[in-house]
Amino acid sequence: MALRAGILQQLGQQGEPWDVLVIGGGASGLGTAVEAASRGYRTLLVERFDFAKGTSSRSTKLVHGGVRYLEQLNLTLVVDALRERGHMLRNAPHLVHDLSFVVPAYSYGSLPYYGLGLKIYELLSGRLSLGRSELLSRKSTLEKLPGIIADGLRGGILYHDGQFDDARYAISLLRTFQDLGGTAINYVEAVGFLQRDGKTVGIQARDREGDNLFDLQSKVVINACGVYAEETLSMDRGEHASLLAVSQGTHFVLPHSFLAGDTALMIPKTADGRVLFAIPWHGATIVGTTDELVDTASTEPRALASERKFLLDHITRYFGHTPGADEIRSVWSGLRPLVRKGGVKTAQLSRDHTILVSQSGVVTVTGGKWTTYRRMGQDTIDRACAVASLPALPSRTLDLRLHGWTEDSLNGASEWERVYGSDLPMLAAIGSENATLDAPIHPRLPFKLREVIWSARHEMARTVEDVLARRTRALFLDARAAIEAAPLVADILGAELKRSEAWKATDLANFMETAKRYVYQESDGA
Repeated sequence: MALRAGILQQLGQQGEPWDVLVIGGGASGLGTAVEAASRGYRTLLVERFDFAKGTSSRSTKLVHGGVRYLEQLNLTLVVDALRERGHMLRNAPHLVHDLSFVVPAYSYGSLPYYGLGLKIYELLSGRLSLGRSELLSRKSTLEKLPGIIADGLRGGILYHDGQFDDARYAISLLRTFQDLGGTAINYVEAVGFLQRDGKTVGIQARDREGDNLFDLQSKVVINACGVYAEETLSMDRGEHASLLAVSQGTHFVLPHSFLAGDTALMIPKTADGRVLFAIPWHGATIVGTTDELVDTASTEPRALASERKFLLDHITRYFGHTPGADEIRSVWSGLRPLVRKGGVKTAQLSRDHTILVSQSGVVTVTGGKWTTYRRMGQDTIDRACAVASLPALPSRTLDLRLHGWTEDSLNGASEWERVYGSDLPMLAAIGSENATLDAPIHPRLPFKLREVIWSARHEMARTVEDVLARRTRALFLDARAAIEAAPLVADILGAELKRSEAWKATDLANFMETAKRYVYQESDGA
């Protein structure tokens, strides 16, 4: 794999224009880049921070059709998402798996209501169904959801959906894109569009590490910047109407004991009409999400007091115990790009994606959700081909196996190790270089020091945050443990990347400043 310096040299000595240039390294950008490269187009992707730095690493970790969209009668979105869910499971079984959910019923009327809805949800998935839904007795519900409040419980409804590790899926997409011959680079920012005769013919880019500027020409430029789509589009000439409402979702990470077992909890309608999940994930329990309209996008959004109160209130309501600050291992927020519709609450906005073409030919894709990323990429490249008059080639991604796909069931591997799929033996071999690399990053975390080396050599990790937030999920699982592990990670990463002591110190300080926002503090609560 080309080192960063080699990629930058290639970009600086560009001969012919790229066929497709994608701005943005989240789910939509990576999915679009894979779509383009799989059709044979010469494709470049640039990301100004790290891959999946924003929304795409901060989801509720679900691959699903969207039960709430079924209630809104948005059947097209639900059917499309259920179809894509099935293909994600088939194409990346090392990253996506079936998860059983139970909806507890605290009134007899809710049993048939939600039972019917979830049966329809199952039927809409057709041959890609993950399993049958069924009504549960009170006893069975308590067995599957140990720890929930038993008072007033009448029974429950069990159904199936998908679960994944979002940032690791993004890295798998990155590796797939590279396997297909695509070129990707992080920490390179689009600072302007190159235009000729009123048409966009590329971008001016800046290497955020070296601060060098260079021009990148392309037959078509795709803006896949999520909540920053409007900011990127503002570099284009001409009038652009506001198209996004930005919604924030916050999650708490609690000990696994809050929801012991391997079944998730789903509350389809809280007091204010939201959907709430409590799901097992990498040995912990994630509770979320909220849905709050925010005025501006931030690279590190912080949980609002109202969101913290909402989560604490509902954890207490359904588990009978209010977690203390020491039990909340991490708190993190993500932003959703929702296509604006006047007078509609964000919780009711559709997650359909939208594709726009500016007068200069910039193709913007926004909206959507993780589960439909592949379809977003397909639709975007279809439109881009028309804009740039590229040869019409069919999509190949519906059955495209992602990097790491393996027929091996990976029996004996931990939940965390499984995310590496077919790369796991090569990762394990790094320990033979130095036995100390087989030691854990931290006693409370499932990750090993060898993963620091692997992420730098094979997954384009450049910073301590890249390693602890997205190559491993340490910061999202246990912020205090990640902070304690950071100095050692900085030493190993710095040595691997041949960083100076000054660089290492600055990188570590930057991580510490970011990581402290993931630590729940009583004074920050409601």
